[in-house]
Amino acid sequence: MAEEPNPEYNESQIQVLEGLEAVRKRPGMYIGSTSVKGLHHLVYEIVDNSIDEALAGFCDRIQVTLYRDGRVGVRDNGRGVPTGIHPKVGIPTLEVVLTMLHAGGKFGGGGYKVSGGLHGVGLSVVNALSSELVAYSRFGGAEYVQHYEKGKPRDPVTEITKTKETGFEVIFRPDASIFDEVDFVFDTISTRLRDQAFLNSGVLLSLFEEATGREVRYHYTGGVQSFVEYLNLNRNVIHPKPIAFSGEKDGIMVEAAVQYNDSYVETLFTFANTIRTLEGGTHEAGFKAALTRVSNDYARRLGLLKDADQNLAGEDVREGLTVILSVKLPEPQFEGQTKTKLGNSEVRGVTEGIVTDGLATYFEENPAVAKRILEKAIQASRAREAARKARELTRRKSVLESSSLPGKLTDCSSRDPSESELYLVEGDSAGGSAKQGRNREFQAILPLRGKILNVERARMDKILGNEEIRAMITAIGTGIGGEFDISKARYHRVVIMTDADVDGSHIRTLLLTFFYRYMTPLIEAGYVYIAQPPLYQVKKGKQERYLYDDQALEQLLNEWGHASNINIQRYKGLGEMNPEQLWETTMDPETRTLLRVELEDAVAADWIFTVLMGEKVESRRDFIQEHAHQVRNLDTVG
Repeated sequence: MAEEPNPEYNESQIQVLEGLEAVRKRPGMYIGSTSVKGLHHLVYEIVDNSIDEALAGFCDRIQVTLYRDGRVGVRDNGRGVPTGIHPKVGIPTLEVVLTMLHAGGKFGGGGYKVSGGLHGVGLSVVNALSSELVAYSRFGGAEYVQHYEKGKPRDPVTEITKTKETGFEVIFRPDASIFDEVDFVFDTISTRLRDQAFLNSGVLLSLFEEATGREVRYHYTGGVQSFVEYLNLNRNVIHPKPIAFSGEKDGIMVEAAVQYNDSYVETLFTFANTIRTLEGGTHEAGFKAALTRVSNDYARRLGLLKDADQNLAGEDVREGLTVILSVKLPEPQFEGQTKTKLGNSEVRGVTEGIVTDGLATYFEENPAVAKRILEKAIQASRAREAARKARELTRRKSVLESSSLPGKLTDCSSRDPSESELYLVEGDSAGGSAKQGRNREFQAILPLRGKILNVERARMDKILGNEEIRAMITAIGTGIGGEFDISKARYHRVVIMTDADVDGSHIRTLLLTFFYRYMTPLIEAGYVYIAQPPLYQVKKGKQERYLYDDQALEQLLNEWGHASNINIQRYKGLGEMNPEQLWETTMDPETRTLLRVELEDAVAADWIFTVLMGEKVESRRDFIQEHAHQVRNLDTVG
């Protein structure tokens, strides 16, 4: 926990920097978007404020409630918010915090040592984007309440009861006129709370959904070590317990836990003040530098690397490595309002030093484990060299020529990526129909023969040796892994179009696994889609309908009266449709339905792909049985 802050925590420590005018006009500037992701960001902002109280040592319980009527409540047992008149602006401090941007204890010097909230704007932004909000503060021996509507107070701050308890509670309803939809997803919030429980050892975070009675409670005492164990639960680990180390220097606290498994993928999640740093930053750079240097030094000391051998590369020593890295610091500098990259230069050296000392000590005390880890890294190094040679076959020329593209690709005539689409089609038969039915101006077709390699169980050299994968990489143009460059994408829509059967579902999952593990930015950019071909063609006289699920079929039959002159055709595969039908139902932008793949939570995605495509059959069976009728992380778009 952080050191004891100034005990005089009161109205004067709440600094005010600016007003609230722009939030409702440009919500995306403050919460990223008005999509489902932005909607859930509202909850995270309030939870993060409660986490700040936990970081300061004043809160150990945070409860989130999804009410039946669509409201959301977040309650903690922290210090509450001061309610007296603010000395600078002359209104109650609770109202200041809820109506003015950049007003909060983290700006005062004595409020928080470290904090993870949205630069002090979280509560006021949530208030501005809510059609109604009520705030309760238990502070100074009493409980107070105030009601708001679209960011504006409806009544004064009012004392409602005396109490010895302290804490803060917000119950709000997101404004339906601002957000695309206002239905919160239990599992999405649950995942976020679980991550926070891992990162804040000893804090109990719970979630309750009133409509269903579902409830989860997360409370971990093992911190980042427990987090790594969770991520590796469905993998075969090389050493039984994670390597964990921590330290503090110049007010910067560093915690890390690492554990190797026998897979070929790197799983690295970094956090700054408990906020996920999606693009890494100085703490991640320091960790990687330390890991690479210590691994090379020890490999030479053990004689695993000879004098003539080249050093192991960073990617070699991170193969099959699961890492949680968490830093906490007083004044984090993030690139971008939504905190995706940590920029504090001093953090790199502190992280590098703590990781170097911790890892070197572990290797000295556990030479057998160190040898197994380094032997795996050396094998990865040899495979990397083989992959380098295979990669040459997939690298695009600087000036795109038809001869550099895979022969089976039927390209579009447009060279504008923003309007170009690439259909990855299962099988030559469906590929033939797609080629004939497409719009040649902006739609390209790449037929895939059979099931591609499961990249979850293969090294890079084997992946790049797969003809279908090479064809995809070359056609898309971005490269993969460390060489990925989103600016070189030749298509801004890459559409997976497979049959609506078990084999088609498997192929779709294999492709999504490849995109997630080796082309993640393609998903993050919103370039990956799943086509939705119809399951049925239903005819009654001159009437003709295409239907996409059994429920729609049943509704239509009820509407048409189950007449004997109704003809129902169930499509077993894309190849059963002629080119005109495939265009009309699945490829015409005016009538088709595409599902855009969205990466809402990287930790959850890593877990799911490990379960579905990894080695452990029992985990996969349990997951499929539980989620067979559910679809996750997909948005419907035109």
